[in-house]
Amino acid sequence: MINTPLTQKHIALGAKMAEFAGYNMPISYTGIKEEHNCVRTNVGVFDVSHMGEFIVRGKNALNFVQHVTSNDASKLEIGQAQYSCFPNENGGIVDDLLVYRLPDDYCSAGEQAFMLVVNASNIEKDFSHIGQWTMDDGQWKKETKGLIDQPTNRLTDFRIINISEQTGLLAVQGPNAQKLLQTMTDVDLSAIPYYHFKKGTVAGIENVLISNTGYTGAGGFELYVAADKTKAMWEALFLDEKATGIQPIGLGARDTLRLEMGFCLYGNDINDTTNPLEAGLSWITKFAKGDFVGVDVLRKVKENGITRRLVGFKLNDRRVPRHDYEIFDAQDNKIGIVTSGTSSPTLDIPIGMGYIDKPFDKIGTEIFIGFGVGKKLPAMVSKMPFEK
Repeated sequence: MINTPLTQKHIALGAKMAEFAGYNMPISYTGIKEEHNCVRTNVGVFDVSHMGEFIVRGKNALNFVQHVTSNDASKLEIGQAQYSCFPNENGGIVDDLLVYRLPDDYCSAGEQAFMLVVNASNIEKDFSHIGQWTMDDGQWKKETKGLIDQPTNRLTDFRIINISEQTGLLAVQGPNAQKLLQTMTDVDLSAIPYYHFKKGTVAGIENVLISNTGYTGAGGFELYVAADKTKAMWEALFLDEKATGIQPIGLGARDTLRLEMGFCLYGNDINDTTNPLEAGLSWITKFAKGDFVGVDVLRKVKENGITRRLVGFKLNDRRVPRHDYEIFDAQDNKIGIVTSGTSSPTLDIPIGMGYIDKPFDKIGTEIFIGFGVGKKLPAMVSKMPFEK
Protein backbone atom coordinates (compact mmCIF):
# COMPACT_ATOMS: atom_id res chain seq x y z
CA MET A 1 0.00 0.00 0.00
CA ILE A 2 1.04 3.58 -0.65
CA ASN A 3 1.53 5.86 2.34
CA THR A 4 0.52 9.51 2.54
CA PRO A 5 2.81 12.00 4.31
CA LEU A 6 0.67 11.42 7.42
CA THR A 7 0.37 7.64 7.53
CA GLN A 8 2.70 7.22 10.50
CA LYS A 9 0.87 10.04 12.29
CA HIS A 10 -2.43 8.18 11.91
CA ILE A 11 -0.92 4.95 13.20
CA ALA A 12 0.56 6.76 16.20
CA LEU A 13 -2.89 8.19 16.98
CA GLY A 14 -4.33 4.66 17.08
CA ALA A 15 -6.40 4.95 13.90
CA LYS A 16 -8.00 1.89 12.42
CA MET A 17 -6.12 1.60 9.13
CA ALA A 18 -7.17 -0.13 5.92
CA GLU A 19 -6.42 -0.14 2.20
CA PHE A 20 -8.38 2.39 0.15
CA ALA A 21 -7.63 2.95 -3.54
CA GLY A 22 -4.21 1.42 -2.98
CA TYR A 23 -3.37 3.74 -0.06
CA ASN A 24 -2.95 2.95 3.63
CA MET A 25 -5.67 5.19 5.04
CA PRO A 26 -7.35 5.86 8.41
CA ILE A 27 -10.91 4.54 8.51
CA SER A 28 -11.68 5.77 12.03
CA TYR A 29 -10.04 6.96 15.23
CA THR A 30 -12.61 7.13 18.06
CA GLY A 31 -15.56 5.83 16.06
CA ILE A 32 -17.47 6.79 12.93
CA LYS A 33 -20.53 8.22 14.70
CA GLU A 34 -18.50 10.41 17.07
CA GLU A 35 -16.29 11.66 14.23
CA HIS A 36 -19.34 12.31 12.04
CA ASN A 37 -21.02 14.37 14.75
CA CYS A 38 -17.81 16.31 15.39
CA VAL A 39 -17.80 17.51 11.77
CA ARG A 40 -21.50 18.33 11.80
CA THR A 41 -21.26 20.36 15.02
CA ASN A 42 -17.66 21.60 15.36
CA VAL A 43 -14.58 20.93 13.21
CA GLY A 44 -12.64 17.90 12.02
CA VAL A 45 -9.67 17.24 9.76
CA PHE A 46 -9.40 14.62 7.04
CA ASP A 47 -6.16 13.49 5.44
CA VAL A 48 -7.13 13.27 1.77
CA SER A 49 -3.60 13.45 0.40
CA HIS A 50 -4.36 10.31 -1.61
CA MET A 51 -6.34 12.42 -4.09
CA GLY A 52 -4.71 13.17 -7.44
CA GLU A 53 -3.79 16.58 -8.86
CA PHE A 54 -2.89 17.43 -12.47
CA ILE A 55 -1.74 20.82 -13.73
CA VAL A 56 -2.79 21.72 -17.28
CA ARG A 57 -1.12 24.85 -18.66
CA GLY A 58 -0.38 26.46 -22.00
CA LYS A 59 -1.94 28.64 -24.68
CA ASN A 60 -4.46 25.94 -25.52
CA ALA A 61 -5.08 24.72 -21.97
CA LEU A 62 -8.69 25.94 -21.84
CA ASN A 63 -9.62 24.26 -25.14
CA PHE A 64 -8.17 21.02 -23.84
CA VAL A 65 -10.02 21.18 -20.51
CA GLN A 66 -13.22 22.00 -22.40
CA HIS A 67 -12.77 18.91 -24.56
CA VAL A 68 -12.10 16.38 -21.80
CA THR A 69 -14.60 17.64 -19.18
CA SER A 70 -18.38 18.01 -19.25
CA ASN A 71 -18.78 21.36 -17.49
CA ASP A 72 -18.00 24.74 -19.04
CA ALA A 73 -14.53 25.74 -17.84
CA SER A 74 -14.68 28.96 -19.88
CA LYS A 75 -16.95 30.36 -17.16
CA LEU A 76 -14.20 30.08 -14.55
CA GLU A 77 -12.46 33.21 -13.37
CA ILE A 78 -9.03 33.05 -11.75
CA GLY A 79 -9.60 31.88 -8.18
CA GLN A 80 -12.73 29.88 -8.99
CA ALA A 81 -13.41 26.13 -9.10
CA GLN A 82 -16.16 23.94 -10.51
CA TYR A 83 -17.37 20.37 -10.18
CA SER A 84 -17.16 18.38 -13.41
CA CYS A 85 -16.58 14.93 -14.88
CA PHE A 86 -14.52 13.22 -17.56
CA PRO A 87 -17.02 11.59 -19.96
CA ASN A 88 -15.93 8.68 -22.13
CA GLU A 89 -16.92 8.22 -25.76
CA ASN A 90 -19.93 6.11 -24.73
CA GLY A 91 -21.26 8.81 -22.41
CA GLY A 92 -20.08 7.05 -19.24
CA ILE A 93 -18.11 8.73 -16.49
CA VAL A 94 -14.36 8.09 -16.40
CA ASP A 95 -14.17 10.10 -13.16
CA ASP A 96 -15.67 13.09 -11.39
CA LEU A 97 -13.34 15.92 -10.46
CA LEU A 98 -12.81 19.53 -9.46
CA VAL A 99 -11.43 22.02 -11.99
CA TYR A 100 -9.52 25.03 -10.63
CA ARG A 101 -8.66 28.12 -12.71
CA LEU A 102 -5.18 28.96 -11.42
CA PRO A 103 -3.47 32.36 -11.15
CA ASP A 104 -1.06 33.57 -13.82
CA ASP A 105 2.00 32.67 -11.74
CA TYR A 106 1.37 29.04 -12.64
CA CYS A 107 2.10 29.70 -16.32
CA SER A 108 3.92 31.96 -18.77
CA ALA A 109 2.58 35.10 -20.45
CA GLY A 110 -0.24 34.39 -22.88
CA GLU A 111 -1.05 31.05 -21.26
CA GLN A 112 -3.71 29.75 -18.90
CA ALA A 113 -3.40 27.18 -16.12
CA PHE A 114 -5.86 24.78 -14.48
CA MET A 115 -5.64 22.20 -11.74
CA LEU A 116 -7.69 19.02 -12.07
CA VAL A 117 -8.32 17.18 -8.79
CA VAL A 118 -9.25 13.54 -9.35
CA ASN A 119 -10.07 10.48 -7.26
CA ALA A 120 -7.21 8.45 -5.82
CA SER A 121 -8.38 5.21 -7.41
CA ASN A 122 -8.35 6.80 -10.86
CA ILE A 123 -5.09 8.77 -10.95
CA GLU A 124 -3.33 6.56 -13.51
CA LYS A 125 -6.51 5.88 -15.47
CA ASP A 126 -7.41 9.58 -15.67
CA PHE A 127 -3.91 10.67 -16.63
CA SER A 128 -3.86 8.11 -19.42
CA HIS A 129 -7.38 9.02 -20.57
CA ILE A 130 -6.86 12.76 -20.90
CA GLY A 131 -3.31 12.37 -22.23
CA GLN A 132 -4.42 10.54 -25.36
CA TRP A 133 -6.16 13.55 -26.91
CA THR A 134 -4.48 15.80 -29.45
CA MET A 135 -5.65 18.17 -32.16
CA ASP A 136 -5.06 17.86 -35.89
CA ASP A 137 -6.39 20.46 -38.36
CA GLY A 138 -8.68 21.85 -35.70
CA GLN A 139 -10.16 18.45 -34.81
CA TRP A 140 -9.57 16.49 -31.62
CA LYS A 141 -8.40 12.92 -32.10
CA LYS A 142 -6.83 10.12 -30.11
CA GLU A 143 -3.08 9.70 -30.25
CA THR A 144 -1.96 6.10 -29.76
CA LYS A 145 1.79 6.62 -29.87
CA GLY A 146 2.41 7.21 -26.18
CA LEU A 147 1.86 10.97 -26.20
CA ILE A 148 1.05 10.77 -22.50
CA ASP A 149 4.74 10.04 -21.79
CA GLN A 150 5.77 13.37 -23.31
CA PRO A 151 5.67 16.44 -21.04
CA THR A 152 4.46 18.72 -23.81
CA ASN A 153 1.78 18.14 -26.42
CA ARG A 154 3.32 20.30 -29.16
CA LEU A 155 0.42 19.79 -31.55
CA THR A 156 -2.01 21.49 -29.20
CA ASP A 157 0.33 23.71 -27.17
CA PHE A 158 -0.46 22.61 -23.63
CA ARG A 159 1.23 20.59 -20.94
CA ILE A 160 -0.19 18.07 -18.45
CA ILE A 161 1.80 17.62 -15.24
CA ASN A 162 0.94 15.04 -12.58
CA ILE A 163 1.78 16.66 -9.22
CA SER A 164 -0.07 14.12 -7.06
CA GLU A 165 3.01 12.83 -5.25
CA GLN A 166 4.22 16.36 -4.52
CA THR A 167 0.89 17.51 -3.09
CA GLY A 168 -0.70 17.02 0.32
CA LEU A 169 -4.37 17.75 0.95
CA LEU A 170 -6.15 18.34 4.26
CA ALA A 171 -9.90 18.90 4.47
CA VAL A 172 -10.80 21.08 7.48
CA GLN A 173 -14.55 20.68 7.71
CA GLY A 174 -17.35 21.77 10.01
CA PRO A 175 -19.19 24.93 11.16
CA ASN A 176 -16.14 26.08 13.17
CA ALA A 177 -13.57 25.40 10.45
CA GLN A 178 -13.35 29.03 9.34
CA LYS A 179 -13.01 30.29 12.92
CA LEU A 180 -10.10 27.92 13.57
CA LEU A 181 -8.29 28.56 10.30
CA GLN A 182 -8.64 32.33 10.54
CA THR A 183 -6.37 32.27 13.60
CA MET A 184 -3.67 30.71 11.42
CA THR A 185 -3.69 32.99 8.38
CA ASP A 186 -3.90 36.64 7.32
CA VAL A 187 -6.04 35.69 4.33
CA ASP A 188 -9.61 36.88 4.88
CA LEU A 189 -11.45 33.56 4.71
CA SER A 190 -14.85 35.24 4.86
CA ALA A 191 -14.00 36.82 1.48
CA ILE A 192 -13.61 33.41 -0.21
CA PRO A 193 -17.04 32.37 -1.58
CA TYR A 194 -18.07 28.74 -1.96
CA TYR A 195 -16.13 27.05 -4.78
CA HIS A 196 -13.50 29.80 -4.80
CA PHE A 197 -9.95 29.80 -3.50
CA LYS A 198 -6.97 31.97 -2.64
CA LYS A 199 -3.26 31.33 -2.24
CA GLY A 200 -1.66 32.39 1.00
CA THR A 201 0.34 31.53 4.09
CA VAL A 202 -1.26 29.27 6.71
CA ALA A 203 0.52 28.46 9.98
CA GLY A 204 3.69 29.94 8.55
CA ILE A 205 3.54 27.63 5.51
CA GLU A 206 3.65 29.55 2.24
CA ASN A 207 1.86 28.92 -1.07
CA VAL A 208 -1.09 27.08 0.42
CA LEU A 209 -4.11 26.91 -1.87
CA ILE A 210 -7.07 27.58 0.44
CA SER A 211 -10.24 26.27 -1.20
CA ASN A 212 -13.79 26.80 0.05
CA THR A 213 -14.86 23.30 -0.95
CA GLY A 214 -15.53 19.97 0.74
CA TYR A 215 -17.24 16.60 0.57
CA THR A 216 -19.25 16.82 3.80
CA GLY A 217 -21.90 19.51 3.43
CA ALA A 218 -20.78 20.90 6.80
CA GLY A 219 -18.81 23.84 5.40
CA GLY A 220 -15.07 24.36 5.65
CA PHE A 221 -11.94 24.49 3.54
CA GLU A 222 -9.52 22.20 1.75
CA LEU A 223 -5.82 23.03 2.02
CA TYR A 224 -3.49 22.06 -0.82
CA VAL A 225 0.05 22.10 0.51
CA ALA A 226 3.46 20.77 -0.53
CA ALA A 227 3.76 17.12 0.49
CA ASP A 228 6.77 17.78 2.72
CA LYS A 229 4.81 20.47 4.60
CA THR A 230 1.69 18.35 5.22
CA LYS A 231 2.84 17.03 8.58
CA ALA A 232 3.64 20.55 9.83
CA MET A 233 0.20 21.75 8.72
CA TRP A 234 -1.50 18.85 10.52
CA GLU A 235 0.40 19.57 13.72
CA ALA A 236 -0.46 23.28 13.53
CA LEU A 237 -4.17 22.46 13.25
CA PHE A 238 -4.01 20.34 16.40
CA LEU A 239 -1.80 22.70 18.38
CA ASP A 240 -4.65 23.64 20.74
CA GLU A 241 -6.99 20.72 20.19
CA LYS A 242 -8.38 20.64 23.74
CA ALA A 243 -9.60 24.22 23.44
CA THR A 244 -10.93 23.94 19.89
CA GLY A 245 -12.34 20.41 20.13
CA ILE A 246 -10.87 19.58 16.74
CA GLN A 247 -10.64 15.86 15.94
CA PRO A 248 -8.96 13.75 13.24
CA ILE A 249 -11.62 12.19 11.03
CA GLY A 250 -11.35 8.96 9.05
CA LEU A 251 -12.77 7.83 5.75
CA GLY A 252 -15.66 6.05 7.47
CA ALA A 253 -17.21 9.32 8.61
CA ARG A 254 -16.29 10.92 5.31
CA ASP A 255 -18.59 8.38 3.66
CA THR A 256 -21.52 8.86 6.06
CA LEU A 257 -21.22 12.64 5.76
CA ARG A 258 -21.19 12.65 1.96
CA LEU A 259 -24.06 10.16 1.77
CA GLU A 260 -26.28 12.30 4.00
CA MET A 261 -25.72 15.06 1.43
CA GLY A 262 -26.39 12.81 -1.56
CA PHE A 263 -22.88 13.30 -2.97
CA CYS A 264 -21.80 10.64 -5.46
CA LEU A 265 -18.90 8.31 -4.73
CA TYR A 266 -16.99 7.15 -7.80
CA GLY A 267 -17.00 3.37 -8.12
CA ASN A 268 -20.29 3.13 -6.23
CA ASP A 269 -22.80 5.66 -7.54
CA ILE A 270 -21.07 6.59 -10.79
CA ASN A 271 -18.64 4.75 -13.06
CA ASP A 272 -17.69 4.15 -16.68
CA THR A 273 -21.12 2.69 -17.47
CA THR A 274 -23.30 5.37 -15.85
CA ASN A 275 -23.96 8.65 -17.63
CA PRO A 276 -24.17 12.03 -15.88
CA LEU A 277 -27.80 12.62 -16.91
CA GLU A 278 -29.14 9.54 -15.12
CA ALA A 279 -26.79 10.25 -12.19
CA GLY A 280 -28.46 13.62 -11.60
CA LEU A 281 -25.46 15.50 -12.95
CA SER A 282 -27.08 17.21 -15.91
CA TRP A 283 -26.15 20.51 -14.22
CA ILE A 284 -22.48 19.81 -14.97
CA THR A 285 -23.18 18.65 -18.54
CA LYS A 286 -23.03 21.78 -20.69
CA PHE A 287 -24.13 20.99 -24.24
CA ALA A 288 -24.11 24.66 -25.21
CA LYS A 289 -20.33 24.89 -24.95
CA GLY A 290 -19.90 22.73 -28.06
CA ASP A 291 -17.78 19.66 -28.67
CA PHE A 292 -16.50 17.49 -25.83
CA VAL A 293 -15.83 13.79 -25.37
CA GLY A 294 -19.08 11.80 -25.55
CA VAL A 295 -21.26 14.80 -26.38
CA ASP A 296 -23.10 13.14 -29.29
CA VAL A 297 -24.06 10.12 -27.19
CA LEU A 298 -25.18 12.29 -24.30
CA ARG A 299 -27.26 14.48 -26.63
CA LYS A 300 -29.14 11.36 -27.77
CA VAL A 301 -29.68 10.33 -24.15
CA LYS A 302 -31.13 13.77 -23.44
CA GLU A 303 -33.35 13.68 -26.53
CA ASN A 304 -34.65 10.16 -25.87
CA GLY A 305 -34.93 10.59 -22.12
CA ILE A 306 -33.28 8.55 -19.40
CA THR A 307 -34.73 5.16 -18.46
CA ARG A 308 -33.45 5.12 -14.88
CA ARG A 309 -32.32 7.67 -12.32
CA LEU A 310 -30.09 7.81 -9.26
CA VAL A 311 -32.31 8.47 -6.26
CA GLY A 312 -32.08 8.55 -2.49
CA PHE A 313 -34.19 6.38 -0.21
CA LYS A 314 -34.88 5.85 3.49
CA LEU A 315 -35.37 2.41 4.96
CA ASN A 316 -38.12 1.45 7.39
CA ASP A 317 -35.85 -0.90 9.31
CA ARG A 318 -32.54 -0.92 11.18
CA ARG A 319 -30.62 -2.99 8.64
CA VAL A 320 -28.29 -1.10 6.32
CA PRO A 321 -28.62 -1.45 2.51
CA ARG A 322 -25.36 -2.32 0.80
CA HIS A 323 -23.83 -1.81 -2.63
CA ASP A 324 -25.40 -4.11 -5.27
CA TYR A 325 -28.47 -5.06 -3.22
CA GLU A 326 -31.45 -5.36 -5.57
CA ILE A 327 -34.46 -3.05 -5.50
CA PHE A 328 -38.02 -4.28 -6.20
CA ASP A 329 -41.49 -2.85 -6.68
CA ALA A 330 -44.62 -3.98 -4.80
CA GLN A 331 -45.22 -6.74 -7.39
CA ASP A 332 -41.76 -8.21 -6.75
CA ASN A 333 -40.32 -6.97 -10.07
CA LYS A 334 -36.69 -5.92 -9.98
CA ILE A 335 -36.56 -2.18 -10.72
CA GLY A 336 -33.11 -1.14 -9.59
CA ILE A 337 -29.87 -1.61 -7.70
CA VAL A 338 -28.42 -0.08 -4.54
CA THR A 339 -25.20 1.85 -5.08
CA SER A 340 -24.51 3.20 -1.56
CA GLY A 341 -25.98 2.70 1.89
CA THR A 342 -25.29 3.53 5.51
CA SER A 343 -26.90 4.16 8.87
CA SER A 344 -27.22 7.94 9.07
CA PRO A 345 -25.70 9.18 12.34
CA THR A 346 -27.71 12.41 12.08
CA LEU A 347 -31.10 10.90 11.20
CA ASP A 348 -30.54 7.62 13.09
CA ILE A 349 -32.07 5.58 10.26
CA PRO A 350 -30.65 3.64 7.31
CA ILE A 351 -30.37 5.65 4.09
CA GLY A 352 -29.10 4.82 0.63
CA MET A 353 -28.79 5.71 -3.02
CA GLY A 354 -29.48 3.62 -6.07
CA TYR A 355 -30.56 3.55 -9.71
CA ILE A 356 -34.29 2.97 -10.13
CA ASP A 357 -36.24 2.47 -13.34
CA LYS A 358 -38.67 5.17 -14.31
CA PRO A 359 -41.45 5.78 -13.27
CA PHE A 360 -40.61 4.33 -9.83
CA ASP A 361 -38.10 7.14 -9.19
CA LYS A 362 -40.61 9.66 -7.91
CA ILE A 363 -40.27 10.99 -4.33
CA GLY A 364 -42.63 9.14 -2.00
CA THR A 365 -42.72 5.93 -4.03
CA GLU A 366 -42.59 2.77 -1.91
CA ILE A 367 -39.84 0.37 -2.92
CA PHE A 368 -38.38 -2.79 -1.43
CA ILE A 369 -34.72 -3.61 -0.77
CA GLY A 370 -33.69 -7.24 -1.17
CA PHE A 371 -31.82 -8.73 1.81
CA GLY A 372 -30.62 -12.28 1.30
CA VAL A 373 -32.79 -14.97 -0.23
CA GLY A 374 -36.42 -13.91 -0.46
CA LYS A 375 -36.14 -11.14 2.14
CA LYS A 376 -37.32 -7.67 1.21
CA LEU A 377 -37.62 -4.63 3.42
CA PRO A 378 -39.79 -1.56 2.67
CA ALA A 379 -38.19 1.78 1.85
CA MET A 380 -39.30 5.09 0.37
CA VAL A 381 -37.75 7.21 -2.38
CA SER A 382 -36.65 10.40 -0.64
CA LYS A 383 -35.46 13.87 -1.51
CA MET A 384 -31.74 14.54 -1.30
CA PRO A 385 -29.84 15.83 0.51
CA PHE A 386 -31.10 13.80 3.43
CA GLU A 387 -29.51 16.31 5.82
CA LYS A 388 -29.66 20.03 5.05
